[in-house]
Amino acid sequence: YIYDPDYESEDQKWNFLRPVTRRQAYEADVTYGTNNEFGFDYLRDNMVLDLSQCTQRPLNYAIVDEVDNILIDEARTPLIISGAAEEATQRYYTFARLVSRLKKDEDYTVDERTRTANLTEIGMTRMEKMLKKEGLLKSPDLYDSSNYFVTQYLESALKAHALFRRDKDYVVKDGQVIIVDEFTGRLMFGRRYSEGLHQAIEAKEKVKIQRESVTLATITFQNYFRMYQKLAGMTGTAATEAEEFHKIYKLEVVIIPTNKPLIRSEYPDQIYKDEKTKFAAVVKEIKQLHEQGRPVLIGTTSIEKSEYLSDLLRKNGIPHQVLNAKNHEKEAAIIAQAGQPGAVTVATNMAGRGVDIILGGNPEERDEAEWREEHNKVVEMGGLHIVGTEHHEARRIDNQLRGRAGRQGDPGSSRFYASLEDEIVRRFGGDRVKGLMQWAGMDENSPIEHSFATKAMTNAQVQTEGHHFNIRKHLVEYDDVINKHREVIYAERRKILSGADLKANIISMVRDEIQSLVAKRLSSDSYELEEEQSNLSGLLEDVSTIFPLPAHPVIASEAKQSQLDDKQIAEKLTDYAIELYNQREQELGPDNMRMAERLVMLRAIDRLWMYHLTAMEQLRQGIGLRAVGQEQPLIVYKREGHALFEALLAGIQHDVVRSIYHIGIAKEAPKKQEAVLVGKKVGRNDPCPCGSGKKYKHCCGK
Repeated sequence: YIYDPDYESEDQKWNFLRPVTRRQAYEADVTYGTNNEFGFDYLRDNMVLDLSQCTQRPLNYAIVDEVDNILIDEARTPLIISGAAEEATQRYYTFARLVSRLKKDEDYTVDERTRTANLTEIGMTRMEKMLKKEGLLKSPDLYDSSNYFVTQYLESALKAHALFRRDKDYVVKDGQVIIVDEFTGRLMFGRRYSEGLHQAIEAKEKVKIQRESVTLATITFQNYFRMYQKLAGMTGTAATEAEEFHKIYKLEVVIIPTNKPLIRSEYPDQIYKDEKTKFAAVVKEIKQLHEQGRPVLIGTTSIEKSEYLSDLLRKNGIPHQVLNAKNHEKEAAIIAQAGQPGAVTVATNMAGRGVDIILGGNPEERDEAEWREEHNKVVEMGGLHIVGTEHHEARRIDNQLRGRAGRQGDPGSSRFYASLEDEIVRRFGGDRVKGLMQWAGMDENSPIEHSFATKAMTNAQVQTEGHHFNIRKHLVEYDDVINKHREVIYAERRKILSGADLKANIISMVRDEIQSLVAKRLSSDSYELEEEQSNLSGLLEDVSTIFPLPAHPVIASEAKQSQLDDKQIAEKLTDYAIELYNQREQELGPDNMRMAERLVMLRAIDRLWMYHLTAMEQLRQGIGLRAVGQEQPLIVYKREGHALFEALLAGIQHDVVRSIYHIGIAKEAPKKQEAVLVGKKVGRNDPCPCGSGKKYKHCCGK
């Protein structure tokens, strides 16, 4: 849509919003949209066959709302345009069945800090026996190179089984596995895990497996937004990530004071020994506040935890609403009334970023005087109280939850609960917090409520943030390699679409290809006439795959009599190739030849770029093993990635040269115009109007 003050719609909510094409939307001075669509439009623009199909203008200035979510949380997720790959999917069911028989700690181990799962020696032996029984092993050793496809399926199945949990990392809805955004708690429709992981989860959940895909184009948000000449953004929670914004995006973080003084009370954390005791304390506090009439918003880290807490509240007779990705359709109604006196709302991260809870409930659906009375009542009791049932990996997400209370000068309060069984405590801070509990002499049912405990939790989060920052920084370094390749390929595509002199370019490719073949076939210092003639025959056979090469008396006879050296043979062949090229141009016509050149080059680039992306991804997956050989994985990745890119360019040249001489222009046959009968309809037994003398049903009416 484009803003037009004169446009009126039948539906009043669309007044002033005139429907337009994507290209027209981008031609406006200011274009507002989602980060995903901007990124995908960029990729689609670099897959078109004509410049008129492009939508975006040059990337000048981007202002990103909730910038930390887009450039940090989403940075690890690449945008991918993919096509279907023709690979069997039934094996995923087989591996899901086999992996489910393995026992944790005995057959495989899980590293929660790095989110990896690995087979033990016992597990490898057991898996080899099962795979041998299924007839899937090509050699007895599971990790032999001949079993490469087996290890791919196995690793995906083990990840799906050991690391990904239903109603936490994903939900199953209408027979589909849908990813849950770990930062916002929302369902991510249309997004899938890569490298066969999504198919492995579908097999684990026994739903229909979608076909695997092959990457046609990809880019990360980091590289997309770094292409803008100027970049800015806004968010309420950027201060903790100032270092990352500066190092990766060269952006400084400026803190703007609040509109009204912040009077929210933030109580120290309460840390319990186990999760059961922690949730009992959470329910106790909710019950007290509910009886007082204060609205309470409880934040959980997953759908699973929100439903567990909901069950506890139900058993304690506390009326409440649950907001998670499973019932996101009710989000607006639940949030609208979350500020009413005595309201209890259990929510995932969905109730964090950008949600405005009005004390007293939604004034638009209430009588003004009634709402004002309830609003004042909630304010007098201390406003909205936030209960965090578990710390998130990033302090920003916790701050988003706290920020739902005490907005625009309203009173409010917040408290976080934690236990030694919480994921972040187990991964980064368990020993330190456990030591604090022992030092304080606390029993199982007594919490630590001290600034030391809060500081220990904060330190655990700082460690987690540092860990994820290193991962993202690492990803940028690797992604910069493929990004350089992308820039070259997309620039070449743009030159082709912009009408560059492709004939000269292709003739140069033909010359290089012929010289390469000559060097390969005739470079040996052979003094045997028979071997020389054999090499020449091989050369002419190779060249004939590029363009038709009838018996050429000049080249054949002079070369066999050693009257032509390698350079002269290459020149003769090149001259003949140019002569054939010009003949082809005369046959097709200059305009058709220019179109053929463009299509041949674009198709070669697009097809081989797709294979290059797959090759680079496979290289990246296995590059970590180089560290075992005392090599720097990143340096090896850059070196071997460059070799793959050189092979890509050579492959494009090879493809173009072998296609351009064989292309034809299909002409659409003119449609046969049928006579339109005007007047009385012809009956089946009437004489045929064609004049044959036969009845209509035996002639044109058959």
